[in-house]
Amino acid sequence: MLYESIRDQILTRINSIKKGTIVFPGDFLELGNMSSIVVALARLVQQQRLERLAKGIYYIPKFDNVIGDVRPSMDAIAETIAQRDKARIRPTGAVALHKLGLSSQVPMNHVYYTDGTSRKIKIGNGSITFKKAAPKKLSTRGKISSLVIAAMEELGKDGVTDDIILKIGELLKKEDKQVLIEDAKLAPAWITKILLKFVGDL
Repeated sequence: MLYESIRDQILTRINSIKKGTIVFPGDFLELGNMSSIVVALARLVQQQRLERLAKGIYYIPKFDNVIGDVRPSMDAIAETIAQRDKARIRPTGAVALHKLGLSSQVPMNHVYYTDGTSRKIKIGNGSITFKKAAPKKLSTRGKISSLVIAAMEELGKDGVTDDIILKIGELLKKEDKQVLIEDAKLAPAWITKILLKFVGDL
């Protein structure tokens, strides 16, 4: 009876939340103890009112008439976990390349630097890995410049071709000039040199 009461309260709550939203057992702690909440969430999964992404991570189902079930992206899951844990994260290599459109390959393992706890979370056929990093790795402020630095580090000095540099130049036109200057100084010296060449074009 207790589980049913908690389940009903959780159901009322999630019915008022935007579909596709990621939720955690901790979001409902005021409704009961953790074990009771986990049982209630499991029952809502059985009833298809929630879907389970991984242990302790759920989302409110969202359906599209064309593509069917709309699952949260790995990036959205990682960002939501980071917000819950009050941790900073920055995408690394392959994730940054894909987000910038510099690679068409969708990474199965999304790796992020973090100042939070290091861990790996299996999500479907892929995974999210949080790697503890030095503060410098997380100090960049620009949304685009941060990704560009991570992408260039992944490619390496010899992998950053003239074609890649042209594409990076176009991407950085959307970045704030002062932010780019500050972020460039935090990058490896060879990347700093390349990025600062773009400053005059912004």
